Amino acid sequence: MSLEGKVAIVTGGARGIGLGCGEQLARAGASVVLSDRPGSEELAGAVETVKKIGVPCIGVESDAFTREGSEATLQAALDEFGTADCLVHVPAFNRRESFLDYKGEDFEAILDSALLGAFHMSQLVCRHLVEKKKTGKIVFISSVLARIPNARCVAYSAAKSAINSMMQTMAVELFEHHINVNSIEPGWIDTPGERHHYNDETMAEEAKKLPWGRLGIPEDIGHAAAYLCSPEADYITGTILPVDGGYRLKHCRDIPEEIA
Repeated sequence: MSLEGKVAIVTGGARGIGLGCGEQLARAGASVVLSDRPGSEELAGAVETVKKIGVPCIGVESDAFTREGSEATLQAALDEFGTADCLVHVPAFNRRESFLDYKGEDFEAILDSALLGAFHMSQLVCRHLVEKKKTGKIVFISSVLARIPNARCVAYSAAKSAINSMMQTMAVELFEHHINVNSIEPGWIDTPGERHHYNDETMAEEAKKLPWGRLGIPEDIGHAAAYLCSPEADYITGTILPVDGGYRLKHCRDIPEEIA
Protein backbone atom coordinates (compact mmCIF):
# COMPACT_ATOMS: atom_id res chain seq x y z
CA MET A 1 0.00 0.00 0.00
CA SER A 2 1.57 3.25 -1.11
CA LEU A 3 0.40 6.69 -0.06
CA GLU A 4 3.43 8.51 -1.43
CA GLY A 5 2.51 11.99 -2.57
CA LYS A 6 -0.64 12.03 -0.43
CA VAL A 7 -1.40 14.28 2.53
CA ALA A 8 -3.31 12.75 5.44
CA ILE A 9 -4.96 14.67 8.28
CA VAL A 10 -5.40 12.78 11.54
CA THR A 11 -7.50 14.52 14.16
CA GLY A 12 -6.87 13.48 17.74
CA GLY A 13 -3.45 12.43 16.57
CA ALA A 14 -1.26 13.04 19.61
CA ARG A 15 -1.70 9.67 21.29
CA GLY A 16 -3.56 6.37 21.30
CA ILE A 17 -5.49 5.40 18.19
CA GLY A 18 -4.82 8.76 16.52
CA LEU A 19 -1.07 8.39 16.79
CA GLY A 20 -1.30 4.75 15.74
CA CYS A 21 -3.10 5.85 12.57
CA GLY A 22 -0.62 8.65 11.94
CA GLU A 23 2.31 6.25 12.18
CA GLN A 24 0.86 3.72 9.77
CA LEU A 25 -0.14 6.39 7.25
CA ALA A 26 3.43 7.66 7.45
CA ARG A 27 4.84 4.18 6.91
CA ALA A 28 2.74 4.00 3.76
CA GLY A 29 4.45 7.20 2.59
CA ALA A 30 1.91 9.93 3.33
CA SER A 31 2.80 13.34 4.64
CA VAL A 32 0.90 13.71 7.90
CA VAL A 33 -0.92 16.49 9.72
CA LEU A 34 -1.60 15.63 13.36
CA SER A 35 -4.12 17.80 15.16
CA ASP A 36 -4.85 17.72 18.85
CA ARG A 37 -6.47 19.91 21.46
CA PRO A 38 -4.93 23.31 22.30
CA GLY A 39 -2.29 22.93 24.99
CA SER A 40 -1.72 19.25 24.21
CA GLU A 41 1.39 18.07 26.04
CA GLU A 42 1.80 15.08 23.72
CA LEU A 43 1.49 16.65 20.28
CA ALA A 44 5.12 17.72 19.80
CA GLY A 45 6.36 14.26 20.74
CA ALA A 46 3.87 12.63 18.38
CA VAL A 47 5.07 14.79 15.51
CA GLU A 48 8.67 13.79 16.18
CA THR A 49 7.65 10.12 16.30
CA VAL A 50 6.08 10.37 12.85
CA LYS A 51 8.98 12.38 11.42
CA LYS A 52 11.40 9.63 12.46
CA ILE A 53 9.58 7.34 10.03
CA GLY A 54 10.94 9.57 7.27
CA VAL A 55 7.99 11.67 6.09
CA PRO A 56 7.03 15.31 6.60
CA CYS A 57 4.73 15.87 9.55
CA ILE A 58 3.29 18.93 11.28
CA GLY A 59 1.25 19.33 14.44
CA VAL A 60 -1.75 21.63 14.78
CA GLU A 61 -3.23 22.68 18.11
CA SER A 62 -6.92 23.04 17.37
CA ASP A 63 -10.26 22.04 18.83
CA ALA A 64 -11.52 19.33 16.48
CA PHE A 65 -14.93 19.48 18.17
CA THR A 66 -15.68 22.91 16.66
CA ARG A 67 -16.07 24.42 13.21
CA GLU A 68 -13.34 26.96 13.91
CA GLY A 69 -10.91 24.30 15.07
CA SER A 70 -11.64 22.16 12.04
CA GLU A 71 -11.08 25.12 9.72
CA ALA A 72 -7.75 25.80 11.41
CA THR A 73 -6.64 22.20 10.94
CA LEU A 74 -7.46 22.12 7.24
CA GLN A 75 -5.89 25.54 6.67
CA ALA A 76 -2.67 24.38 8.33
CA ALA A 77 -2.55 21.40 5.97
CA LEU A 78 -3.12 23.64 2.96
CA ASP A 79 -0.51 26.17 4.10
CA GLU A 80 2.12 23.46 4.64
CA PHE A 81 1.38 20.98 1.86
CA GLY A 82 -1.00 22.74 -0.52
CA THR A 83 -3.67 20.05 -0.31
CA ALA A 84 -5.30 17.29 1.72
CA ASP A 85 -6.14 13.86 0.33
CA CYS A 86 -7.18 11.78 3.34
CA LEU A 87 -8.88 12.40 6.66
CA VAL A 88 -8.84 10.00 9.59
CA HIS A 89 -11.12 11.48 12.23
CA VAL A 90 -10.49 10.06 15.68
CA PRO A 91 -11.34 12.36 18.60
CA ALA A 92 -14.13 11.64 21.05
CA PHE A 93 -14.38 11.02 24.74
CA ASN A 94 -16.61 8.97 26.98
CA ARG A 95 -18.11 9.49 30.39
CA ARG A 96 -19.39 6.27 31.88
CA GLU A 97 -22.50 6.63 34.01
CA SER A 98 -25.84 4.88 34.37
CA PHE A 99 -28.64 6.10 32.12
CA LEU A 100 -30.80 7.24 35.04
CA ASP A 101 -27.94 9.30 36.49
CA TYR A 102 -26.52 10.63 33.23
CA LYS A 103 -26.22 14.42 33.15
CA GLY A 104 -27.74 16.16 30.15
CA GLU A 105 -24.73 18.41 29.71
CA ASP A 106 -22.43 15.38 29.59
CA PHE A 107 -24.61 13.71 26.96
CA GLU A 108 -24.52 16.85 24.83
CA ALA A 109 -20.76 17.25 25.22
CA ILE A 110 -20.09 13.71 24.00
CA LEU A 111 -22.36 14.17 20.98
CA ASP A 112 -20.63 17.48 20.23
CA SER A 113 -17.20 15.88 20.39
CA ALA A 114 -17.88 12.70 18.47
CA LEU A 115 -20.60 13.63 15.99
CA LEU A 116 -20.52 17.37 15.34
CA GLY A 117 -16.73 17.41 15.15
CA ALA A 118 -16.82 14.59 12.63
CA PHE A 119 -19.35 16.50 10.53
CA HIS A 120 -17.39 19.75 10.54
CA MET A 121 -13.99 18.27 9.72
CA SER A 122 -15.21 15.88 7.04
CA GLN A 123 -17.40 18.46 5.32
CA LEU A 124 -14.50 20.89 5.07
CA VAL A 125 -12.12 18.28 3.66
CA CYS A 126 -14.73 17.03 1.20
CA ARG A 127 -15.51 20.56 0.02
CA HIS A 128 -11.79 21.02 -0.64
CA LEU A 129 -11.61 17.76 -2.61
CA VAL A 130 -14.68 18.61 -4.71
CA GLU A 131 -13.45 22.15 -5.38
CA LYS A 132 -10.10 20.80 -6.59
CA LYS A 133 -11.82 17.95 -8.50
CA LYS A 134 -9.79 15.39 -6.54
CA THR A 135 -10.68 11.96 -5.28
CA GLY A 136 -10.06 11.33 -1.60
CA LYS A 137 -10.55 9.14 1.44
CA ILE A 138 -12.53 9.82 4.63
CA VAL A 139 -12.23 7.39 7.53
CA PHE A 140 -14.15 7.79 10.78
CA ILE A 141 -13.09 5.97 13.93
CA SER A 142 -16.37 4.65 15.30
CA SER A 143 -16.66 1.84 17.86
CA VAL A 144 -18.12 -1.64 18.26
CA LEU A 145 -20.24 0.04 20.94
CA ALA A 146 -22.20 1.61 18.09
CA ARG A 147 -23.86 -1.80 17.80
CA ILE A 148 -23.27 -3.36 21.22
CA PRO A 149 -25.40 -1.85 24.02
CA ASN A 150 -22.84 -1.84 26.81
CA ALA A 151 -24.20 -0.44 30.04
CA ARG A 152 -23.03 3.01 31.19
CA CYS A 153 -22.14 4.11 27.65
CA VAL A 154 -25.44 5.58 26.48
CA ALA A 155 -24.04 8.81 25.02
CA TYR A 156 -20.92 7.28 23.47
CA SER A 157 -22.88 4.47 21.81
CA ALA A 158 -25.46 6.93 20.48
CA ALA A 159 -22.76 9.19 19.05
CA LYS A 160 -20.86 6.37 17.38
CA SER A 161 -24.07 4.92 15.90
CA ALA A 162 -24.82 8.35 14.48
CA ILE A 163 -21.35 8.56 12.95
CA ASN A 164 -21.91 5.27 11.14
CA SER A 165 -25.23 6.50 9.78
CA MET A 166 -23.75 9.85 8.73
CA MET A 167 -20.83 8.05 7.07
CA GLN A 168 -23.13 5.98 4.87
CA THR A 169 -25.21 8.99 3.84
CA MET A 170 -22.01 10.87 2.97
CA ALA A 171 -20.76 7.91 0.95
CA VAL A 172 -23.95 7.90 -1.13
CA GLU A 173 -23.83 11.64 -1.79
CA LEU A 174 -20.14 11.54 -2.69
CA PHE A 175 -20.35 8.64 -5.17
CA GLU A 176 -20.15 11.03 -8.11
CA HIS A 177 -16.95 12.60 -6.76
CA HIS A 178 -15.27 9.23 -6.10
CA ILE A 179 -14.61 10.15 -2.49
CA ASN A 180 -14.51 6.98 -0.40
CA VAL A 181 -16.13 7.27 3.03
CA ASN A 182 -15.85 4.45 5.57
CA SER A 183 -15.85 3.75 9.31
CA ILE A 184 -13.61 1.58 11.47
CA GLU A 185 -15.09 0.09 14.61
CA PRO A 186 -12.32 -0.62 17.13
CA GLY A 187 -12.94 -3.14 19.87
CA TRP A 188 -11.21 -2.88 23.22
CA ILE A 189 -7.97 -1.05 22.45
CA ASP A 190 -5.18 -0.44 24.95
CA THR A 191 -5.03 3.36 24.98
CA PRO A 192 -4.32 6.04 27.60
CA GLY A 193 -8.04 6.76 27.68
CA GLU A 194 -8.89 3.18 28.63
CA ARG A 195 -6.24 3.21 31.35
CA HIS A 196 -8.00 6.22 32.81
CA HIS A 197 -10.99 3.97 33.51
CA TYR A 198 -9.31 0.66 34.37
CA ASN A 199 -6.17 -0.37 36.23
CA ASP A 200 -3.46 -2.62 34.77
CA GLU A 201 -4.67 -5.73 36.59
CA THR A 202 -8.24 -5.39 35.36
CA MET A 203 -7.16 -4.81 31.77
CA ALA A 204 -4.80 -7.78 31.83
CA GLU A 205 -7.50 -10.07 33.19
CA GLU A 206 -10.14 -8.88 30.75
CA ALA A 207 -7.74 -9.24 27.83
CA LYS A 208 -7.45 -12.98 28.51
CA LYS A 209 -11.22 -13.33 28.03
CA LEU A 210 -11.20 -11.88 24.51
CA PRO A 211 -11.17 -14.22 21.48
CA TRP A 212 -7.69 -13.05 20.44
CA GLY A 213 -6.37 -13.32 23.97
CA ARG A 214 -5.20 -9.73 24.03
CA LEU A 215 -6.42 -6.17 23.85
CA GLY A 216 -6.03 -4.38 20.57
CA ILE A 217 -3.27 -1.84 20.13
CA PRO A 218 -3.40 1.48 18.26
CA GLU A 219 -1.34 0.02 15.41
CA ASP A 220 -4.12 -2.50 14.71
CA ILE A 221 -6.45 0.39 13.92
CA GLY A 222 -3.67 2.24 12.07
CA HIS A 223 -3.16 -0.66 9.66
CA ALA A 224 -6.86 -0.65 8.80
CA ALA A 225 -6.91 3.14 8.37
CA ALA A 226 -3.89 3.06 6.06
CA TYR A 227 -5.57 0.37 3.97
CA LEU A 228 -8.83 2.31 3.66
CA CYS A 229 -6.85 5.40 2.62
CA SER A 230 -4.86 3.47 0.01
CA PRO A 231 -5.54 2.93 -3.70
CA GLU A 232 -6.11 -0.75 -2.91
CA ALA A 233 -9.34 0.24 -1.14
CA ASP A 234 -10.68 2.20 -4.11
CA TYR A 235 -13.73 -0.06 -4.44
CA ILE A 236 -14.73 0.18 -0.77
CA THR A 237 -17.12 2.90 0.33
CA GLY A 238 -19.99 3.18 2.79
CA THR A 239 -18.54 0.26 4.77
CA ILE A 240 -18.22 -0.34 8.51
CA LEU A 241 -15.09 -2.35 9.28
CA PRO A 242 -14.84 -3.90 12.76
CA VAL A 243 -11.23 -4.23 13.96
CA ASP A 244 -11.85 -5.90 17.28
CA GLY A 245 -10.17 -9.30 17.50
CA GLY A 246 -13.64 -10.85 17.64
CA TYR A 247 -14.84 -8.70 20.55
CA ARG A 248 -18.36 -8.33 19.16
CA LEU A 249 -18.64 -12.12 18.79
CA LYS A 250 -17.05 -13.13 22.08
CA HIS A 251 -20.29 -14.57 23.50
CA CYS A 252 -20.95 -16.72 20.44
CA ARG A 253 -18.45 -19.44 21.32
CA ASP A 254 -19.70 -22.91 22.09
CA ILE A 255 -19.83 -24.01 25.72
CA PRO A 256 -17.07 -26.58 26.38
CA GLU A 257 -18.47 -30.11 26.69
CA GLU A 258 -17.01 -30.63 30.15
CA ILE A 259 -19.17 -27.81 31.57
CA ALA A 260 -22.18 -28.12 29.26
